[in-house]
Amino acid sequence: MVRKKSERALVDEWRGILALHASTLCELDRALHPHGLGASDFEVLDVLAEGAAEDGGSAYRVQELADRVHLSQSALSRLVGRLEKDGLVHRGMCSEDRRGVRVGLTDAGRARHTEVRPLQRAVLARMLADRTGE
Repeated sequence: MVRKKSERALVDEWRGILALHASTLCELDRALHPHGLGASDFEVLDVLAEGAAEDGGSAYRVQELADRVHLSQSALSRLVGRLEKDGLVHRGMCSEDRRGVRVGLTDAGRARHTEVRPLQRAVLARMLADRTGE
């Protein structure tokens, strides 16, 4: 009997995490849409703005970026293509491996990130406070 309760609690906790993730993404998408961004778009800009790539530079290899934003390489490539078309990021060949591609912020991308970051952080604070009861 104890095992069933423990298993049920585990499943309920997992479903709670999934629900929080889904509702937070929806809130982020709604808040960021007027600025021409979605939650994943902003996450890419945010990681690039942190400028702490493994090599210490500010441009990330696509695979490194995919690992940080938890997207497949193909989904990230499409997203980066849209951000590049909008002038927010640039792509270039990786100097140490000509097969690789690096992605970095443009000045417009840095400005958009700076503009939208407080909004994104406010949504996160509100959504996560609801979960923790703060």
